[in-house]
Amino acid sequence: MQDSFDLSIIVFLLLAVFVGWRLYSVLGTRPDRDNQAPASNLASVAKLVSPAPPRDATPEPVVEEAPEADPARWKGIAELGTPLADSLDALVVADRSFEVRQFITGARGAYEAIVVAFAAGDRNTLRELLSRDVFESFVAAIADREKRGETVETTFVGIEKADVHHVQLRGNAAQITVQFLSKLITATRDAAGVITDGAADKVVDVTDIWTFARELNSRDPVWKLIATEAAH
Repeated sequence: MQDSFDLSIIVFLLLAVFVGWRLYSVLGTRPDRDNQAPASNLASVAKLVSPAPPRDATPEPVVEEAPEADPARWKGIAELGTPLADSLDALVVADRSFEVRQFITGARGAYEAIVVAFAAGDRNTLRELLSRDVFESFVAAIADREKRGETVETTFVGIEKADVHHVQLRGNAAQITVQFLSKLITATRDAAGVITDGAADKVVDVTDIWTFARELNSRDPVWKLIATEAAH
């Protein structure tokens, strides 16, 4: 009985060794990668990244097309096909970072800041927002007012409209003219405190046409006021 048991164990051990050797011969072997050309592996990676065209196909040249213009790009600002829309198109070509709605928002903020700074005689604020010629003109008017002992009280109520009227490119300089319709409470007092112009309790409509300019290759993003006129 003991002999037959030992014989069966030996048979199973031999069978296990045989099966293990067959499994190793199928799963345990691998190609000799040291003898393969490196180009074959690089080619496989290249196909995953950029599939190659069939050998019998001729690669077509890559042509970059300009992005199609959005027909609604100037909606509410300019009618397509008008000189104003064409000028805005030219400005975008010259300055890819230009965004007209962002400009209008900035122009509204600049208009309010300049009106309030002029009334208060705030030369530092005006210096940052005005061209040299306009700054000198504003400062001269402030100085004359101060000599007469006059003060200006201005309450900025708000801007009703800010419409782009004209866009012009002159070399590397861009100019944009905006018409503002604003509401103000303003009064000028003499040295004795008597109101000589305006009213301290009356809201008035004011229409101004201002032109802003900026050198497109400048690192300074500020559009500065270069001209002002009253609407007729």
